[in-house]
Amino acid sequence: MTTNTTAFLSDEKCFWHAGGNYAQLAQVAGHVQPMVSGGLPEAPETKRRLKNLIDVTGLSKQLTMRSAEPATMTDLERIHPQSYLSQFKTLSDGSGGELGLRTPFGAGGFEIASLSAGLVMAAVETVLTGEHNNAYALSRPPGHHCLPDWPNGFCLLANIAIAIEAALAKGLANKIAVLDWDVHHGNGTEAIFYDRADVLTISIHQERCYPLDTGDIESTGKGDGVGANMNIPLPPGCGDYAYTQVMEKLVVPKLQQFKPDLVVVACGFDAANFDPLSRMMCTKETFRTMTRQLMDFAGGKLVAAHEGGYSEMYVPFCGHAMLEQMSGSTITAIDPVTERAEQQQPNERVCQFHSVLIDEMVDYYF
Repeated sequence: MTTNTTAFLSDEKCFWHAGGNYAQLAQVAGHVQPMVSGGLPEAPETKRRLKNLIDVTGLSKQLTMRSAEPATMTDLERIHPQSYLSQFKTLSDGSGGELGLRTPFGAGGFEIASLSAGLVMAAVETVLTGEHNNAYALSRPPGHHCLPDWPNGFCLLANIAIAIEAALAKGLANKIAVLDWDVHHGNGTEAIFYDRADVLTISIHQERCYPLDTGDIESTGKGDGVGANMNIPLPPGCGDYAYTQVMEKLVVPKLQQFKPDLVVVACGFDAANFDPLSRMMCTKETFRTMTRQLMDFAGGKLVAAHEGGYSEMYVPFCGHAMLEQMSGSTITAIDPVTERAEQQQPNERVCQFHSVLIDEMVDYYF
């Protein structure tokens, strides 16, 4: 067993990020009653319970546990215009507010979001400098929907893009790939690098789940970035077979073409069964397998930045399985629902349909 080759970056302050007056995705107004549970699906417990689970099983003792410094204004301004950052900071210094779409925050939200970005920056740097083989950033608030001047879908700062630009600015890498397997399209990361040849962006997502108007297969980049963006929209009800086939037939071949210095995973666990915001059928074993496929490609080098996932019960087990694979640990977390989820996987006829769909995407891209 390999120990302490994996860094796990988290900070209690990130769990203190507070959403606003929402009842799931609807603002509390008119006939929409406030929720006792706290409002937005993007709540701290899915992340906090992952941290708690690795502590309880003892896996955290085999990881390098640490926090990081917040991203500086210089770091943030590589992606976000000063006008947006100033507006965000002004509201944050008061009682909070909301900018963009479904991105409420409380007092101090700017500092917490900067810390979340800092965790991802440190994870990328520790792997690129060789300090650790791989790293997992338990980043909150998430980042993959955030445009430079338009926060969106719970995402206030573009965490992964900020980390990539910092690494490129320091000369730690020349080319970086982002694989976004969050069930929602990684529209923010895509938009930021859409005309760039040095950053490959790949998104596997439930078709037209969120955002409704992005994530089409025809969006492959523009200018210097033509061919450096890959969208893999999947119909609801896929599952382990479809996701692992997508990795084998689409993602890994694209990575082999691009030859990145590092792969960063926009790591959402909302494609898992039991998630309230999607209709995919993945299990924790799906995420373990996809992690192994990436590590086989990258020689164990990998960075994961936590994005979505809204089942407080099941997200921690998906994250634990991924960390088991990343660290090579034999410590497992036994959950009571994966067997049920595996029994609910698509039948052979549905898998054949998914296989035809995936082969059509292979023909399109290659």
